[in-house]
Amino acid sequence: MASPGPSGPPVSPGSLSLRLESSDAERRGSIPPKSPTGERRERKRVPVMGDHLVPNSKRVAIVGGGLVGALEALFMAKRGFDVDLYEMRSDMRQEDMIEGKSINLALSTRGREALRALGLEDEVVGNGIPMYGRMIHSPQGGEYFIPYGKKDQCIYSVDRRKLNEDLLTAAEKCVNVDMHFDHKLSRCNVKTGEMTFTHHDKHVDMIADVVVGCDGAFSAVRRCAMRSTRLDYKQKYVEHGYKELTMPAKEGGRHAMAVNCLHIWPRNEFMMIALPNQDGTFTCTLFWPFEFFESIKDESQLMERFEQYFPDSIPLFGRDRLVEMFFTNPVGSLVSVECRPHNVGGRCVLLGDAAHAMVPFYGQGMNCGFEDCLILDGLLLANNCNFDTAFKAYNERRQPDAKAICELAMYNYIEMRSLVNSRGFLLRMKVDGLLNYLFPRHYVPLYSMVTFSRIPYREVQEQRKRQDNVITVLKVAGGVGLAGLLTVVCVYKRQSLTDFAGRYLHSAFSLVETSRNTLAGYISLT
Repeated sequence: MASPGPSGPPVSPGSLSLRLESSDAERRGSIPPKSPTGERRERKRVPVMGDHLVPNSKRVAIVGGGLVGALEALFMAKRGFDVDLYEMRSDMRQEDMIEGKSINLALSTRGREALRALGLEDEVVGNGIPMYGRMIHSPQGGEYFIPYGKKDQCIYSVDRRKLNEDLLTAAEKCVNVDMHFDHKLSRCNVKTGEMTFTHHDKHVDMIADVVVGCDGAFSAVRRCAMRSTRLDYKQKYVEHGYKELTMPAKEGGRHAMAVNCLHIWPRNEFMMIALPNQDGTFTCTLFWPFEFFESIKDESQLMERFEQYFPDSIPLFGRDRLVEMFFTNPVGSLVSVECRPHNVGGRCVLLGDAAHAMVPFYGQGMNCGFEDCLILDGLLLANNCNFDTAFKAYNERRQPDAKAICELAMYNYIEMRSLVNSRGFLLRMKVDGLLNYLFPRHYVPLYSMVTFSRIPYREVQEQRKRQDNVITVLKVAGGVGLAGLLTVVCVYKRQSLTDFAGRYLHSAFSLVETSRNTLAGYISLT
């Protein structure tokens, strides 16, 4: 099995063996059934850790059965711990599909390597659609393509619900994982592991050796930790909300637009994006200021706005369908969360959005959360499953990365909605590509570092600042060289430098100024 990359210890193949339970065996009674009240079933502990045996049976409680919680349950199970996975909602695998409540996922390198360590990468990638770049839609209906990186580099559009269901099913097959749905955390002592859940109006108490908070941006575990420890916390809502719309498939299940790209309608202060689905539909997300959503009261106002900003999308949605979805689907909020530390000694640790919720514009929320699980697993292996030392090392490594990717995600919103329309931005991308071609080991474009590598996010941010300095030096050197060239040309043509510059260089200087302003805008954000 491949190493997870430069930012984490290698995953030992022998240490990642699962204890799976057979549904037939459970029906025969050889495996005691799971208790509907959340009580722990009795079972014989059998260490199967291969090259790394766990000396003592530890009970790990994971709060949150979303993407990160389900994945972390698999990692902890593979380390041999007894795992209880608690989710406040009912089992999504038993629920009807609800449209308009989630943003589609873009799976990239960091998330893929976490799935690879569990043997799940091929299945998940096989259910995704590769996207090799951005398709930009102009207000006039034109299109142009901007690749993400090299020709073979892509991210994958993945169905959020299917991935979550598949991870839950994989975790449920582990004999050392118990799953408890409809359990809402009401009390947690993060120093002792004592927890109380509300389940159908009844209280369920349990004690865990370790509590793992994977319960999202509004984490109950984090809130409990803040009451008893010096945990700093900061959240910020952005001024834009989002609404999901579904673009239907054409006849025969064909996609209505180019399938292998992320579609963007950038309009400077807002945008719409679309990601392809396997069934031929597109999941479209409209990111607007809240006042835009609030100002649209009827069909005529909606169609006027779409005809002005997204005219080419109207026939693809269908007018009637667009109106129905817009006035039916809810408007969601976007919040960025930072906290420190990410652990409370060796008793509690926060992963995913519970530690670092971010706006979705870099597509790194899930990927970052999955990488959390992979890094923590590597640190547990490196520290002989000592939670105190592993959690401390995890916080020291991950907290600066979390802060960096939250900042980078906010920058990428500006890039997606506005900078992609700028000649200066497109010029910078070409320069970045050229420098990467000339110095592939020393100069990697920002997007490639974030999306196609395991370089720690804080190092990505630092390298980007150094790259900005390189571009500045090149601009100065180019300006000096250009001035010398102009002097030679003017002497040769017996023409004044002022006249020559006035006639031939006005447009060139305008382009340089645009590029300078674009870079200055980025530097001010970082």
